[in-house]
Amino acid sequence: MLKKNSGKIIGIVIIIGVLLYINNSYLDLSPQDIRKWILSFGLFSPILYILLYTLRPLILFPASVLSLTAGLAFGAVWGTVYTIIGATSGAILSFLVARKVGAGFVKGKTSGPRMTKITEQLEQRGFVYVLLLRLIPLVNFDLISYAAGVSRVRFMAFVLGTFIGIIPGTFAYNFLGSSLLADNTGRIIAAVLVFLLITLVPVIVSPKLRGKLGITKTGGKKDA
Repeated sequence: MLKKNSGKIIGIVIIIGVLLYINNSYLDLSPQDIRKWILSFGLFSPILYILLYTLRPLILFPASVLSLTAGLAFGAVWGTVYTIIGATSGAILSFLVARKVGAGFVKGKTSGPRMTKITEQLEQRGFVYVLLLRLIPLVNFDLISYAAGVSRVRFMAFVLGTFIGIIPGTFAYNFLGSSLLADNTGRIIAAVLVFLLITLVPVIVSPKLRGKLGITKTGGKKDA
């Protein structure tokens, strides 16, 4: 299995390395830098942030960086609100691109036994399946959006599942981001604990949930 996927692993490592090199050498973007830039637009800052998050799936920018930025710029509560709007809009954009514009291209990117199984489950369970995958992210966020687009899952089921499912994780990132500028040690510790709780839960429940959802590492359905 390792030899079979070694080419993909090497390719991913190279891509990540190149992106990090470009960011560190030429862009050097951090949540603090993006925060200053966004807030420089005054009253239009929330609109700009939501627009950036909506377009994020198309430009390969880390969602976590933008989520932390929202906490820094707008605070835990409003940062969460703006991020949920932006993330849901971005998911809808990916969904529509897959369904309306580039279904053939996206199908090629989401082919394989694993993605075939996920697509089948999306069609069968719709809202519940999307909700669980958003709450406990077992698969890349954007990949789920594209897979849903090429499946026959209902649009509103996808939107509602995404909207509700991303709330806990979004709050965790924004709460952590907002605490970075706080002088209150207790708040920082609380933010870190909340973040760890939200991020560790998927690791703990992932094996059992994979079995219940019919997702295995090789994409096959778990035997009864």
